[in-house]
Amino acid sequence: MASPPILSLALPSNTGRVLSIQSHTVQGYVGNKSAVFPLQLLGYDVDPINSVQFSNHTGYPTFKGQVLNGQQLLDLIEGLEANNLLYYTHLLTGYIGSVSFLKSVLEVVDKLRSINPNLTYVCDPVMGDEGKLYVPEDLVSVYREKVVPVASMLTPNQFEAELLTKLRIGSETDGRKACKILHAAGPSKVVITSINIDGNLLLIGSHQKDKEQAPEQFKIVLPRIPAYFTGTGDLMTALLLGWSNKYPDNLDKAAELAVSSLQALLQRTLNAYTSAGFDSKSSSLEIRLIQSQDDIRQPKLTFKAHKYS
Repeated sequence: MASPPILSLALPSNTGRVLSIQSHTVQGYVGNKSAVFPLQLLGYDVDPINSVQFSNHTGYPTFKGQVLNGQQLLDLIEGLEANNLLYYTHLLTGYIGSVSFLKSVLEVVDKLRSINPNLTYVCDPVMGDEGKLYVPEDLVSVYREKVVPVASMLTPNQFEAELLTKLRIGSETDGRKACKILHAAGPSKVVITSINIDGNLLLIGSHQKDKEQAPEQFKIVLPRIPAYFTGTGDLMTALLLGWSNKYPDNLDKAAELAVSSLQALLQRTLNAYTSAGFDSKSSSLEIRLIQSQDDIRQPKLTFKAHKYS
């Protein structure tokens, strides 16, 4: 008589279980390579789905690899569901390169929420930066009309917030207004991760705890570091997920911790490249993620949020 099959079971996670759908590089830290390890350090179980697998990030002269299509994503979800492995507390998404894949992600959101109605969806709507789109233009309307309404937290940069709200952000007041427009569309938490106002760099955060009340809003002044880093947006969104789940009613506190971690890591990266004799302005720098794990796990609170009245 054959032995019955041994069924494995994913134990419930009292810290949180995150499904992270992002890009993957063999070398370097962008996408899932930049997000998974920090979340694990903060105590989360993280299951990555790699939307692409490339040899390195696309800023290098060449790259090779494979791209996952929307049906392949749904196949993976179907496999998890068939084994009762599809319970997640959080969904995290970053760079998505095609409308078809983004629409499959929306199906994943519906599926996960059918299993856990309290799923938190943290979306980094990666579309471009500094006035330049680096995804097909038709993704913008899908994000605006379909994704924003189902997101719990949104972490755009200034350019992405402008695309989503159709509002030109030229002042702190504009930044705060953009957050309110996004709240009205869906997410209760919005963090515009970098805004350039008159040469000053700011983060503006906004938490609408009740649809009938005005959101609580704050800013954090960011230093300008004379270098370009890759993977920082992916890392920042992961840190915001991690800390905002630990401080669900204090988005300003979560942002302080996330910014403090990130800035310590960037300074360590810059110091390492400078010590090795590299010109930090001549190329993009790969972040020193592993070397900065103490800054991620126990950040020194060096950046403070200033609440708007």
